[in-house]
Amino acid sequence: MAFSRIRALLSFLVFALLSAAALADPPTRVARLAYVNGNASFSPGGEHDWGRAIINRPLTTGDRLWIDHDSRAELQMGSIAVRAGGGTSLALLNLDDRITQIQLLQGTLNVRVRRLDRGQIVEINTPNLAYSIRRPGSYRIDVNPRDDSTTVVVWQGLAQVFGDRRAFVVEKGESFVFYGEGLDDYEALALRSPGEFDRWATARDRRWDNSPSRRYVSPEMIGYEDLDTFGTWETVPQLRPVRIPRRVAADWAPYRDGHWSWVEPWGWTWIDEAPWGFAPSHYGRWMRLDNSWAWVPGPTDLRPVYAPAVVGFVGNDSPGSANSTVAWFPLGPRDVYRPAYSTSREYFYNVNASNAHVDRQAVTSYYDNRSANVTYANQQVPGAIIAMLAAAFSQSQPVARQTLRIAEHSGTRTLVMAAPPVVPQQVSVVGPAAAPAERPPEAAPKRPVVAQVAPPPPPPSFAARQGALAANAGKPLEPAAAAAIKPAAQASAEAVRVVAQTQAVPVPKMPDRGPAAAGEQRGRSQRGGESPAAAAPAASAAADAAREPQRGGERGRGPASRGD
Repeated sequence: MAFSRIRALLSFLVFALLSAAALADPPTRVARLAYVNGNASFSPGGEHDWGRAIINRPLTTGDRLWIDHDSRAELQMGSIAVRAGGGTSLALLNLDDRITQIQLLQGTLNVRVRRLDRGQIVEINTPNLAYSIRRPGSYRIDVNPRDDSTTVVVWQGLAQVFGDRRAFVVEKGESFVFYGEGLDDYEALALRSPGEFDRWATARDRRWDNSPSRRYVSPEMIGYEDLDTFGTWETVPQLRPVRIPRRVAADWAPYRDGHWSWVEPWGWTWIDEAPWGFAPSHYGRWMRLDNSWAWVPGPTDLRPVYAPAVVGFVGNDSPGSANSTVAWFPLGPRDVYRPAYSTSREYFYNVNASNAHVDRQAVTSYYDNRSANVTYANQQVPGAIIAMLAAAFSQSQPVARQTLRIAEHSGTRTLVMAAPPVVPQQVSVVGPAAAPAERPPEAAPKRPVVAQVAPPPPPPSFAARQGALAANAGKPLEPAAAAAIKPAAQASAEAVRVVAQTQAVPVPKMPDRGPAAAGEQRGRSQRGGESPAAAAPAASAAADAAREPQRGGERGRGPASRGD
């Protein structure tokens, strides 16, 4: 009996250690800013500063976006695409392997969910309600700050809306506008054909669904549809199809046209300038094929694990000096990627096996002996190594303008590192283009939102982490050290009001009581005596531009909306 108890205790300790290691792993996916038409601004988690939002920027928990009026943007998160219309203020309250939680303070979102695994959560949090997507499909959410309303549309799929002590089901072909915070004041809308904004989103969906590149990569790979342009697919024995970039300079090399930024929790992250550059920068591997570079994707049947940059950094003889340099090269098809951040053994295997042609034994051996001197496929390939001054590197300067000739890169050694010993600066976090012309309206960030799933606290500011990062030689903080830093006071994630989970029921249909009674129902005296004539239109400015369906005239307090 004593032996059984000891064995049970040992099993529990092993499980606890494995669980603790798993908790150290970063998310395996991010959000990609895939498209911007017009002006968009970006603020990293924990920061008050805003910079210009640029395509291919990886976004994660706490990051905020402002899409200016008459502008559009698209976010991609694996099998989820979120399109934002003009005048939209949003933030990522939570983004990990299971949860996608977006705060929408005002504006318009068109959401396409292509796949929804068991236990996966997709939730839009607005000042009126929490909008939870339950099935793959197409959805739209509008938040109008002028009349304190949220309009929801289900083109395809099934959704639920949550408020205080009540929840409703919104089915395919249904649309409602909700006022206030309790889901007790609402209208049914007559569904019309999609407007121009939604037709644009549908066109983006077709591009996503019908991409020829989908045959060669995992369907969960972010940005694969952009591989269709400026490149061709060719078959290489033992490596399956590879993609060769076209219309690039004769001396072009991977990880040259773009810049480096500091993105928590991964650390130094590559942001490529090319519209097609996201997938080849964060997944797969590179090889030299004849006189061209070829990108080699990983297995098509595995969900690829995101990496900040699939490169090896070359050691420097004089880190921290005025002439200190940073150099790197792309990893080859069978090279093992070594993250600069802490990972569990299983994560280490998955980030390599899902992106390269490697076996478990080789990856496990490398995990157990990371100090071993390894020879990498592209380290000696002419033109593969890119170098620049460390000062320009930390300031997120465009690499192509700052590239040093290898002959001038006298500090290069054969040692390959997971990360350069370069300490990030504030500009490394916000980006090289600060102080955009437009920011969200001052009133918008002050509105609390309703959530059905409690998000994590907002991340700490860079200023709060800066001292610890300066002592960490260019590597992200260990999870325990990062957790010890207090988060910013509502800098990235505004106040969130979490409501209790309630059984969702169909939205009650209001009985026909005649024109006079309907007119009485349309009054909003219960929320401050506002008369129908004084009420602001339900559709937001972005929805007006997109020709949102008009009200169907059915509004009021049904029996279920009182909690019955």
